[in-house]
Amino acid sequence: MVEIKIENVEALGKPLGQYSHLTRVKGASETLYIAGMIAPGEDFDAQCSGVFRQIEIALKSAGAGWGNVAQFTTYLVHSQDIPKFMAWRLREFPKLFADGKYPPNTLLIIDRLVGEQYLLEVQAIAAL
Repeated sequence: MVEIKIENVEALGKPLGQYSHLTRVKGASETLYIAGMIAPGEDFDAQCSGVFRQIEIALKSAGAGWGNVAQFTTYLVHSQDIPKFMAWRLREFPKLFADGKYPPNTLLIIDRLVGEQYLLEVQAIAAL
């Protein structure tokens, strides 16, 4: 029997629409689905840091960490931000993934996000 728990993480605040922060699915093993995270910030780097900070909060709320992440999906509003995203990952991912094993990431360029001010959104899937 599969057990599905849909939850919101208080530390992330109230969702901006009809969705939850994460879904826990338990069968033979457990999978954590983290909703796409956005974060305020004056520039791309600030928003990117905020997004990954929120993913970390969601992971920790389930007793997980970066080593549990199985996949990311990243949405960028501007293709010109791809080099900024790659530079951020090159600088920060070695700190998050000390073993050098980085989860797969699908990168999509989209028209816009929930608010005009947001430049990127990242969702994650983790195995627990």
